[in-house]
Amino acid sequence: MSVDTPEKQQTADIKPGSLLRSSGLVGVMTMLSRVLGLIRDIVIANFFGAGAGADAFFVAFKIPNFMRRLFAEGAFSQAFVPVLSEYRATAAPADIRILVNSVAGTLGVVLCVMTAVAVLAAPVLTALFAPGFLDEEVKFGLAVDMLRITFPYLFLISMTAFAGAVLNSYGNFAVPAFTPVLLNLSLIGSVYFITPFLDENVMALAWGVMIAGFAQLIFQMPFLARLNLLPKPRVDRHHEGVKRILKLMTPALFGVSVSQVNLLLDTVLASFLVTGSVSWLYYSDRLSELPLGVFGIAIATVILPSLSRKHATANSTEFSATLDWAMRAVMLIGVPAALALAILAVPLISTLFQRGAIVDNDVLMSAKSLRAYAAGLLFFMLIKVLATGYFSRQDTKTPVKVGVIAMVSNMVLNLMLILPLAHAGLALATSLSAALNAGLLWRGLLRQGVYTVQAGWWRFVGQLGVASLSMVGFLIWLNPSDQFWLSADIWQKIAWISGLCIGGAATYFILLFIVGVRVRHFKMQD
Repeated sequence: MSVDTPEKQQTADIKPGSLLRSSGLVGVMTMLSRVLGLIRDIVIANFFGAGAGADAFFVAFKIPNFMRRLFAEGAFSQAFVPVLSEYRATAAPADIRILVNSVAGTLGVVLCVMTAVAVLAAPVLTALFAPGFLDEEVKFGLAVDMLRITFPYLFLISMTAFAGAVLNSYGNFAVPAFTPVLLNLSLIGSVYFITPFLDENVMALAWGVMIAGFAQLIFQMPFLARLNLLPKPRVDRHHEGVKRILKLMTPALFGVSVSQVNLLLDTVLASFLVTGSVSWLYYSDRLSELPLGVFGIAIATVILPSLSRKHATANSTEFSATLDWAMRAVMLIGVPAALALAILAVPLISTLFQRGAIVDNDVLMSAKSLRAYAAGLLFFMLIKVLATGYFSRQDTKTPVKVGVIAMVSNMVLNLMLILPLAHAGLALATSLSAALNAGLLWRGLLRQGVYTVQAGWWRFVGQLGVASLSMVGFLIWLNPSDQFWLSADIWQKIAWISGLCIGGAATYFILLFIVGVRVRHFKMQD
């Protein structure tokens, strides 16, 4: 049985015209993961509601998950993929294997040290990320115990992100996009199969996170082996590629992942609010992340290797055209998704989560923060794309400056809005700072001359506006009152929300077609 070598794989890049197809593939896989994620959250809500146990788990899971997004998928991937893409364009296959081995070994050692320190310092981390728990001994102790189980997930998922970055660089987007499905299956399974064996039922979720980390990493290994790039870790901090990656990572920590810092600040402040606030933010954030992951992150994932190659070959015209395509693609989905989330906040949360331990007040409170997150959804999506325009050129300093400005503005807005709007104020502050972040990133690309606005934007915005307003009118016209959603049975809710979503989407895309938007307009040569 023959094995594809890197020499063969160098001819297997994404084929011309496939950016849309690749984005669609990643989007479908991500959609599967996010739908299972919603099912996971429904199960958690049904079993644990929005009480102390759920609050403690969401904090214990958010800490390693935040660091994973900041460290692995954020700083590391954005630094590693451009360097690996450059090696693929200029270096021999043997040198690529040495780079992969050196990065795996160096990254692995750093992660092991971080994990060991975090497990020992779990009480300190919990107090740092959820200081409001200190006054509630049981909730604080539960969060500490779960954090000691969940934090090793950072090591496992970071190595998984490393493997996924290699696969993405070689045009295999499906496997990394599918991998998160295993986390959701693991957590769902842990609720049903581990809970009966534990005195503290909610601890089953922490063990589910640990199991998922192993499953996700092991799943990707055969695909790396097919590329003949299964790492043989070696610690080599002095390797030229490793040094460049480490240099790029330092400022990148404050770049593309600034939105994660803002979300974490929400959790810290929410821990001081009434019990349930952390959970309300979590459930609403999960819904807002569905379109963000399916479309925003999918498009950014696909264009990063493409932009990196175009930068390496000094193809500035196609670089700019690719960025412009990505922004239009994001707006095509981001604008109607944000409007729909705001209008259907109560219907969505009630249909998905209102059963078991979730009561009417939980639905209404979660809906408030969902509307606030919806206000920033388009900007969250644009940040993913615009930041990629910097990282693909190995420019991590500019996003740092923008990220610091956005983070400071978020802190100020949090303090201004938390008193009048409570947890919803925290969500709104995150959205407003995201708008500032996206605007500054876009202006920077224009000033640096690496992006030029392409023709046809005013026409596109007009077409988008007509279709979006038509969808809004349809949803407002047919959406029942909040009281209906709080009192109807589950099958009535499913029937109504399905009709609203299908009808709203149909209205939007039919109007787009009528005003002249076609699929061929979004085909992009790689």
